Amino acid sequence: MKILRILLLFFLMASCSKKENHPYTFYYWKTNLKLDQEEKKTLDQASVPYLYTRFFDVDKVGGKFQPVAVITKDKSFESNKQIVPTVFITNQTLLGISSEEIKFLAESIHQLVQKKSQEYHLKINNEIQIDCDWTAGTRDDYFKFLKELKKVSGKEITCTLRLHQVKDKKQTGIPPVEKVYLMCYSTSSPLEKSDKNSILDVHILKSYLSKMEDYPIKKIEVALPIYSWGIVTNHLDKHRLINALSKKDLENPNFKKISDHEVEIMKDGFYFGNYLNKGFKIKVEEISKEQLEDVTNFLEKKIPHFNIIYYQLDSKFVLDRKF
Repeated sequence: MKILRILLLFFLMASCSKKENHPYTFYYWKTNLKLDQEEKKTLDQASVPYLYTRFFDVDKVGGKFQPVAVITKDKSFESNKQIVPTVFITNQTLLGISSEEIKFLAESIHQLVQKKSQEYHLKINNEIQIDCDWTAGTRDDYFKFLKELKKVSGKEITCTLRLHQVKDKKQTGIPPVEKVYLMCYSTSSPLEKSDKNSILDVHILKSYLSKMEDYPIKKIEVALPIYSWGIVTNHLDKHRLINALSKKDLENPNFKKISDHEVEIMKDGFYFGNYLNKGFKIKVEEISKEQLEDVTNFLEKKIPHFNIIYYQLDSKFVLDRKF
């Protein structure tokens, strides 16, 4: 009997300590839908049957709604994944919008998604995802838009959810959707002077999501970052970004190492397609396996079950990374 109890306790401990396996896939956020060999191989191995694909952005230019950077497709593109059309809408698009404009915007977005899907013979599922950093001032009109888009498209409308929209849910409101995608990145601005990782600071994320379990929408998927960049600081302390830099890129005889992820340029010249002067500094921000595990373990205590969508599918970011 004693041995039976010990065995039972052992199995109980083993089951509690078993790591939860999260199905995963990717966002595709380039303007031309095309996969190289590494990207195709990585996507084929993903366990979720969808690829979340940015179709276009929407902005207000000269008082008119405009689609920006509409996606094109390379003839070579093929995948067994279903495409989930994703549309980014700027918050300024929603400022002072009328009821008639909301209806027009919903119809226009639906029509352009349909047009591009048919034109490129894309196998799309029954979902449109809207990405918008809405605020307390635009929330009511944004929520009306989501309802209108559902009505005109007949599709499931989902949306992204930023960290501040969880923390300040009383001000920003709860979107009228059945499923949201929690964006676990952009914890601060890369263009402000800071010693924090602006892509993902786990401490900041945990403070913003401390009450995540109380969020009213229970169908939640999690978007995690795998991208990297370099932040260039000039003599006037002004910052700009160079996409997709890693620590390996800082190994250059013309760079003086300041820290593990920061260098000072010792000679004027072209670096990474940019002319940079002596004295400029480059700080690389990238995401480690440990950071992603820390966030995942934290969220497992807050969200019962979730898929992971990594941002984003690019051979620069997926090479040598285990998913």
